[in-house]
Amino acid sequence: MPTVYLNGEFLPADKAQVSVYDRGYLLGDGVYEVIPVYAGKAFLLERHLQRLQNSLHGVRIENPHSNEQWTQIIEDLIAKNNNGDQSLYLQVTRGVAPRDHIFPVGVAPSVFLMSNPLLPVAESWKIEGIKAITTADIRWMRCDIKAITLLANSLMKQQAQDAGAQEALLIRDNYLTEGSASNAYAVIDGVIFTAPKDEKVLPGITRDLIIELAAKADMPLHERAVSESALRNADEIWISSSTKEVVPVTLLDGEIVGSGKPGPIWQQMHALFQQYKQEVA
Repeated sequence: MPTVYLNGEFLPADKAQVSVYDRGYLLGDGVYEVIPVYAGKAFLLERHLQRLQNSLHGVRIENPHSNEQWTQIIEDLIAKNNNGDQSLYLQVTRGVAPRDHIFPVGVAPSVFLMSNPLLPVAESWKIEGIKAITTADIRWMRCDIKAITLLANSLMKQQAQDAGAQEALLIRDNYLTEGSASNAYAVIDGVIFTAPKDEKVLPGITRDLIIELAAKADMPLHERAVSESALRNADEIWISSSTKEVVPVTLLDGEIVGSGKPGPIWQQMHALFQQYKQEVA
């Protein structure tokens, strides 16, 4: 039985209990982070903790811990779950209070962390790529906040699953924003495009690293949204996330992307990403 952390305690997952009056349960009032762990070490932890702080600020929840305290809790949980490669989930809600849309006063936030084995990206995805569909972006207008209210994302992800695809790429006002659970990229004439950071796009940690790696390798990259028509004619399409790293899309709405195989620019970025992981480790 894996160990979890709940409001100051480490305990077996089946012993963890949350109040039915927790605002995360009643109202989806909270934020979260997903942090990859490689060989027992949280990857890009400082960046994840900064994004957590940004999300907490965005929803007006006071951060219950300092970065040093978060780091200690995370390191302890990783160790209690046997180190190795893990996917660590961290959630902060506004806390326990009678159900009301108005924020309660004097209520301590609820803190929950768990970790599960981090499975490697399927080799077939690297060799053949994945399938994706496009769908209307039906989410709210503060997608830059990593909120636990993910019903819209789940509906779109399920739509992809029902179509035999692994991801849904979201279109808002005729432009690509991101995926239902990922950031998205299009390669056009040798240039990488990804939507800019604004209220419509989650500021992905992996996305930021990709931008940095591209700059160091002199790979042209623009933070600019691409139109749906440009997306459908792109030479390469990728997605990225903390647990999936960088994955090529080779079939979009049943149509072949580029050559139908992971493209050369994705191959270069994938190699740079793996090299960076080794250097950090």
